[in-house]
Amino acid sequence: MRSTRTLILGGGLAGLSTARHLGRRGDWLLVEKEDKVGGRAGSVRVQGFTFDHTGHLLHLHDPQGKRLILGLLAGNSAPHERSSWIRSHGTCTRYPFQANTYGLPERVTAECVAGFMKNVHRPQPMGAAPSFEEWCLKTFGKGICRHFMFPYNRKLWRRPLSELTTEWQGRFLPKPTAEEVLYGALTDQRKFFGYNAFFRYPLRGGIQALPDAMAEGLSGIRVRSRVVSVDLRERVACVQGLGEVRYERLVNTLPLPEFLDLAGPLPGKVREARKKLRWVSVLNLNLGVARPRVSDKHWIYFPEPGFVFYRVGFCSNFSKTAAPPGTSSMYIEVARGPRERADKAELERLCLRGLKSCGILKDSDKLAARLWIDIPCAYVVYDRQRPAALAAIFRHLSSNGVESIGRWGAWKYSFMEETILDGRSCALRLLGRSARKSVPQAPLVPLR
Repeated sequence: MRSTRTLILGGGLAGLSTARHLGRRGDWLLVEKEDKVGGRAGSVRVQGFTFDHTGHLLHLHDPQGKRLILGLLAGNSAPHERSSWIRSHGTCTRYPFQANTYGLPERVTAECVAGFMKNVHRPQPMGAAPSFEEWCLKTFGKGICRHFMFPYNRKLWRRPLSELTTEWQGRFLPKPTAEEVLYGALTDQRKFFGYNAFFRYPLRGGIQALPDAMAEGLSGIRVRSRVVSVDLRERVACVQGLGEVRYERLVNTLPLPEFLDLAGPLPGKVREARKKLRWVSVLNLNLGVARPRVSDKHWIYFPEPGFVFYRVGFCSNFSKTAAPPGTSSMYIEVARGPRERADKAELERLCLRGLKSCGILKDSDKLAARLWIDIPCAYVVYDRQRPAALAAIFRHLSSNGVESIGRWGAWKYSFMEETILDGRSCALRLLGRSARKSVPQAPLVPLR
């Protein structure tokens, strides 16, 4: 039987960061089911196009994280000022919607500004634990909610917004001042709002360049090694191609429900807690178009129900190497609940029809490549059951020598830099150098 001090499940950014910070010659073993590292921060090459598992952009906010990531990429990255837009009422307006209603029909702009100003001058008391729906209404007003916040988030989260809490959006959803809302209604406001105002992206190799750089020189990585089961009591994992692996400590970066389904024994309260975890999956249609620069934007949000997708991004605008010369590439994101039926042929037809109706694609366009990438558990649902369920789960895992980290292991909403820093913090805890559990949830200030 193979033995290791630390067994790491998953070769995405959290697992790779943990391994790297444990040391190249440390007593650890990382197992990854695919034939390469990267996980959901990976890329796929098709017909000369490089497609990521939907938009993966490097938003850097932590000086330490910035040094680490740019050091790994070693010059293979370029900075960008975000060009993101919202398509509604037949036109495109700047992101975020709540600060940029200029260009919408006058009645829509007036309704949005009036609702926001009413909240400013006659604020309604917020409940002690408001739902996301209540928070939106009492923060932005009825107009902004009606024309963007509610339709967009219903399309993404696939459930009533009254079921969502506000834990997830505090650092990610911009809250403009009254002056900014008014100014953005009267003129084409160019101010950048939000955590993703600036980003970096690899010049070559797609986002796969980052996990590849993280894995370089690490000899303890085993790909094509799917975890079949984990005996938490005996601290033994069964891994395809490796057999039984005995460990002292386990680091899980797999989606938490997936890990719990292959781990045991689990007490009844943990099994019940696992049933309360909710998520949204994403079906990502990647297209290569035989026409250069089909858009001058980075990505566009689509709140209206007439479009089956909620967002469209243009990877060839992140890097010219993402598509062959004279072509463009894009990704189209469609959200689905875990039990919702997905007819990809019909979804593709609806996606193409929607892209043509808004002028992104032309009837004459030829598709040079297409690829569906399924992303199960793409977004963790923050509902009222989540905190207690996670507390029960993590108590049990911790008592059995398990660290569950990263966006999916910790079952949270986060971004790539934070995931990498989660792995670093985990490694330092395992090495006895730090007791810090996670990256502080401070306001996110973009670093160029």
